[in-house]
Amino acid sequence: MGKFKAALLQTLVYEDKEKNVNDAVELIENAAREGADIAVLPEMFCCPYSTSYFREYGEEEGGFAYEKISFAAKKSGIYVVAGTVPELEDNNVYNTSYVFDRKGNKIAKHRKMHLFDIDVEGGQYFKESDVLTPGRDVTVFDTEFCKIGLGVCYDIRFPELSRLMAFEGAEVIIYPGAFNMTTGPAHWELNFRARALDNQVYTIGVAPARDMDALYHSYGNSIIVSPWGNVISRMDEKEGYIIQEIDLDYVQKVRNELPLLKHLRKDIYTLNKNI
Repeated sequence: MGKFKAALLQTLVYEDKEKNVNDAVELIENAAREGADIAVLPEMFCCPYSTSYFREYGEEEGGFAYEKISFAAKKSGIYVVAGTVPELEDNNVYNTSYVFDRKGNKIAKHRKMHLFDIDVEGGQYFKESDVLTPGRDVTVFDTEFCKIGLGVCYDIRFPELSRLMAFEGAEVIIYPGAFNMTTGPAHWELNFRARALDNQVYTIGVAPARDMDALYHSYGNSIIVSPWGNVISRMDEKEGYIIQEIDLDYVQKVRNELPLLKHLRKDIYTLNKNI
């Protein structure tokens, strides 16, 4: 139990991969100096968010972005959820989030499970499945504070996944994401509040800053929501970072006063992982 500080790093993403990674390292170091225990980067923090770039910017596990962020976690002595990078394995490309501990060791890896294939009339068209392969694993990792669940962007829209994370003990669920200017204003906050409320967890969403000159226009608005469903911290569309204290005792308070997870009717319905 207790408290820890989370840093939400809302970076601008350029066509220069090395600059993107170096900017991320600088923000990790800044956040650590200001007392953050864990830093979270956005989805595709090192790669423009376009299917045409994913394979070109991709790397196998242990590649350039992986090594630089791992070293930054070790140097700064904090946990890092390394947003996502395009991960290459065999002939597949995955949208992958790596988690590093205070010593720079990889302690978790989540491949985006639900691929973002949408066509909204008068709004956004995007089809990740043209390039990406979906992941299969429910991801929860241990820290000295609590268990933390990890999803990626579109994963948040599927309440079954966050409930499975809660069943595995998650008290915080983190989603690096990149909602756009169609879905962001409509559903970004709503999704984070709903998943926090459903599972009585803190939800954290970290998105790239908005660049109207880019092919994809990120909504930004990186966010933290409490287990009661209240937005406790939220950014605008600009580049920057915020550090927010997370009070894990509040998770237990909410779960004791409104015991949703204890009231599940498991005699009537169940949710199981298909292994």
